[in-house]
Amino acid sequence: MQSIFGIGDLAREFGVTHRTLRFYEDKGLISPRREGLNRIYSRRDRARLKLVILGKKVGFPLAEIKKMLELYELKGGQVTQLQAALARFTEQIGVLKRQKQDIEQAIDELTRTMDIVSGMLRDRQAGQPQIPHEAAA
Repeated sequence: MQSIFGIGDLAREFGVTHRTLRFYEDKGLISPRREGLNRIYSRRDRARLKLVILGKKVGFPLAEIKKMLELYELKGGQVTQLQAALARFTEQIGVLKRQKQDIEQAIDELTRTMDIVSGMLRDRQAGQPQIPHEAAA
């Protein structure tokens, strides 16, 4: 397994821009070493980046992701901190489930509305004489 990565390597792998990686570095989420102007990312940076992207994907703000990364670094951590993280994960699952329910409801309502509008369109088209395409132009 590769042990060092360039900015382009991680950007391609995770589908993010170089600017995003520099932003995460500015926020203290990853900390590549420097060789001249080049950033050299370690496996640790890669693992942290993977967790950052996962955290963003499930809706956590960067400040909270940073706190969770700090817990991850403790390798065992304090029981209280781990319990707090677990509670926050459980809370976020609830938020995501509510959002999923809202989205499913919105899709159902929109589908019903489309059915109504489609029916209205069919009724109106059935009552109008059909104009050949050449004549309409």
